[in-house]
Amino acid sequence: MDKKLTIGLVGFGVVGQGLYDIISSKDLNIDLKKIVIKDASKKRSLPSDYFTTNIDEVLLNPDINTIVELINDADTAFVIVSRALKSGKNVVSANKKMIAEHLKELVEIQQQHGTSLLYEGAVCGSIPIIRNLEEYYDNELLYSISGIFNGSSNYILSKIFNEGLDYDTALKQAQDLGFAETDATLDVGGFDPKFKLVIAAAHAYGTFINPAEVLNIGIQSLSPHDLQYAREKNYKIKLIASARKNSDETSVLLVLPKMIRSDNFLYNVENEYNGVIVQAAFADQQFFFGKGAGGHPTGAAVLSDIAALRYQYRYEYKKYHQKNRVNHSNDLILNVYLRYTDESLLNNLEFETISERFYSANFQFIIGKISLENLIRNVEFIRENGAFIAEIPEDESHVLIEEQIQELIHTH
Repeated sequence: MDKKLTIGLVGFGVVGQGLYDIISSKDLNIDLKKIVIKDASKKRSLPSDYFTTNIDEVLLNPDINTIVELINDADTAFVIVSRALKSGKNVVSANKKMIAEHLKELVEIQQQHGTSLLYEGAVCGSIPIIRNLEEYYDNELLYSISGIFNGSSNYILSKIFNEGLDYDTALKQAQDLGFAETDATLDVGGFDPKFKLVIAAAHAYGTFINPAEVLNIGIQSLSPHDLQYAREKNYKIKLIASARKNSDETSVLLVLPKMIRSDNFLYNVENEYNGVIVQAAFADQQFFFGKGAGGHPTGAAVLSDIAALRYQYRYEYKKYHQKNRVNHSNDLILNVYLRYTDESLLNNLEFETISERFYSANFQFIIGKISLENLIRNVEFIRENGAFIAEIPEDESHVLIEEQIQELIHTH
């Protein structure tokens, strides 16, 4: 049954305005009652009676049955969302940090109070990945979910590789266009895609993971030397979030730059676009592509959730309730490229094997295999010393030789 929604909107930034633009252009069964803002002195595009600075005007209003939360402050957002759910109001949110850090608690609140929290707009902008994981893949064995989950960092990398811009110039462009914040650490440092990955993993594997337990290394230390190496090898560098099943009981999550070849779907995902690859046992490989940044693309995802609430839709977290749900692990060996200056970093990282090493007066790198656990232990050392690390495909000739050796062993 199509239920009329009366909405209290919290936040009127880029996404909030984008959502309003979409709602006002369509004849929907939606009534926007009030908009909560932080700064009453700021000039707005709507009449002043739409706005309030008092959150209780929407949380305590019996005429409002749905709260749409679109603010940046994760701690305040959690207070607002949990209060709304406990008071019987359904909620739509795009706050990936808040959801990732409190998801298990938010699921329990929904179950206790019979309310629904939807958050498609929190993960990969306009790509409907959460609904697909929840519905299409609900009984599917997923080997991995990986992709470009952050439009800001991808825009920067695209400008660097395709137009030859330096990092600072590309970052400034992303900020000017509203794709990146003034403090872009959440984007370029890999924190934003980590929060999104944690949310996606809850629907893919039924696992609620503390984001602090997931490795994220970003692109802020990228140098011309790294670009030169990538171009010589015909790679592009992308910031990749991935969740991988590494046994029947465990999965591994990480966010790390990756050098990818032209045969990878993500190679041609450029600018503010996102791309997600789902590798499944039966459906095999599927690719989702769409805009991951900007008010209207994210606003469209938020509107999709609002529309779903008209029909009493809620996430069922089916894989979380299954007996064979997957646990989180950091047991993984990675093949990486590491450009460094401090030799002690190599000693700390304890490479298991080394396949290539290069020295020059101002540039040195190493390619080899390292455990994810060692990488996590040394992540602050890597960040503080300006080293750049990226996952890299294993050399195909090396893999072929190993396969031939194993075949000979089994033959004889």
